[in-house]
Amino acid sequence: MSDSNVRLVPAGETRVEIRVANSRFIATLAPAFNVTEARAFVERIKAEFADATHNVPAYVVGHGQSVIAHCNDDGEPAGTAGRPALAVLQGSGLGDAVVVVTRYFGGTKLGTGGLVRAYGDAVRAALAAAPRAAKVPTHTVMMDVPYPLFEQTRLLIAAHGGRILDEEFAAGVTMTAQFAVERFPAFQEALRELSHGALAAEIVETNQATLMAVEELASRDLN
Repeated sequence: MSDSNVRLVPAGETRVEIRVANSRFIATLAPAFNVTEARAFVERIKAEFADATHNVPAYVVGHGQSVIAHCNDDGEPAGTAGRPALAVLQGSGLGDAVVVVTRYFGGTKLGTGGLVRAYGDAVRAALAAAPRAAKVPTHTVMMDVPYPLFEQTRLLIAAHGGRILDEEFAAGVTMTAQFAVERFPAFQEALRELSHGALAAEIVETNQATLMAVEELASRDLN
């Protein structure tokens, strides 16, 4: 998979807690694929920690040049909370990500520099704990395979980084598989060679942003 096609996002919701001078900082990180999702997540965390001193949100929706970014200090001194949280999130290389840093004040004031460090460190801790996923353009394809070529076709799918989604057994086998868009043409050509031109896979769906765990993506690229 070429790096230009890999867009990393959080694989799921992750929560970590750090303590700074008796204050608790709880960072909750999650994927958000549009502003509506990001805002809904922020409101959910604020409701969950309604008794907290502050709930500081930051999010980046999109990748590359098309990114919507937002942050809020939620009552902390201007520039000491939301901005450092957002800066760490933007520097992570992730897109489509939202984080809320919840603070329970511990009785000791941290000062401007201490707040900047604490909010940044809380987001760094969440990022360090969070598994990554990649948004990859994929084709879902179907093909009718005669039994004598079934096992060879299964091996061929794996060899080209494909994932078998379904197999229906009748007079032949109707196979449904998913490929990264850039890997599909080579598979199609190999399938034609295997079947001496008798078989071809039909694209039934294209998804520009299929989520794949980074570990899964790496293992498929080794094939």
